Amino acid sequence: MNNQRVAVVAGANGVAGNKLIEELVETGWQVIGLSRRGGKDRPGVRYLSVDLHDKAATLALLKPLEVTHLFYTAYQHADSWAGLVEPNLRMLDNVLTAAENASRLEHVSLMQGYKVYGAHLGPFKTPARESDEGHMPPEFNVAQQALIEDRQAGKNWHWTALRPSVVGGISTGNPMNLALSLAVYASLCKELHLPFRFPGKPGAWTSLIEMTDAGMLAKATVWAATGTAAKNQAFNVNNGDLFRWQEMWPKIAAWFDLAVAPPLPMSLKEVMSDKAALWQDIASKHSLQENRIGQLAGWEFVDFVLGWDYDMFADGSKLRRAGFHHYCETEQMFYRLFTQFRQLRLIP
Repeated sequence: MNNQRVAVVAGANGVAGNKLIEELVETGWQVIGLSRRGGKDRPGVRYLSVDLHDKAATLALLKPLEVTHLFYTAYQHADSWAGLVEPNLRMLDNVLTAAENASRLEHVSLMQGYKVYGAHLGPFKTPARESDEGHMPPEFNVAQQALIEDRQAGKNWHWTALRPSVVGGISTGNPMNLALSLAVYASLCKELHLPFRFPGKPGAWTSLIEMTDAGMLAKATVWAATGTAAKNQAFNVNNGDLFRWQEMWPKIAAWFDLAVAPPLPMSLKEVMSDKAALWQDIASKHSLQENRIGQLAGWEFVDFVLGWDYDMFADGSKLRRAGFHHYCETEQMFYRLFTQFRQLRLIP
């Protein structure tokens, strides 16, 4: 046991954390998954319920564990960009302090995103590169990386920051699962005998965008945490291809056997506010696993992503030059995820 890698995954039930745990278990790690709602233990992984805002509880929970690797993918939502900084910084600080108390700590992995480049503020330089200059704070990803860099100075452990685009994966109860939200939207269109309309801003229909497959992201995260080429560096992680919604949207519609009508800008958060009962009927009719639409779809996040009326992509070549050579075709990623959603009886 002393030679086995022991990973703590903070944010275990998120789109990125869920797939990362699968990858770690499959490659022989001992995994501790941290989240507020916990999870069902299985061979190789133990789930612990904890509020990472509570420093004393976090320290007590991790004290008996000989942690070798900390994978931080947790996130706390707030209503403003400034409001995101304090709670997300505090959670990271608490779990990092707890992990450092373990004498075997070797690596800390931080999950970030393109907010580091100011992508959430408006049109930004594309392709974004890890060497790009910073922007006016506040931004919690930047603050978190600064915390880790400061804490690592003079220590034996190392860190890596991974910067994916929108992550495509399987996770319920998560407000940032774009693929599952689109699948729910398509299923509602089918139930109501409506065409599949693009609801985003007109400019988003034609802008370039990319995504990151959760499985590929998990492999990149483990690669960075176990080799020497990624020590104390940040890496963009993307599928390696670009697309426009005007081309991808009809393909998604065809997968669901839906007609396509011209785009119609609308807030899904607003138009879906009365669809809870309808989804309960759909779930009952098709014996679905989850009848609470809010556990499957994050309409506010979909509105946010489909509101990007400017290019949204980064240069992923630094990661490949460093030795990670995986790619993923985004169109096939969508089809694979939709198939899995049906197999899991999340959608009809």
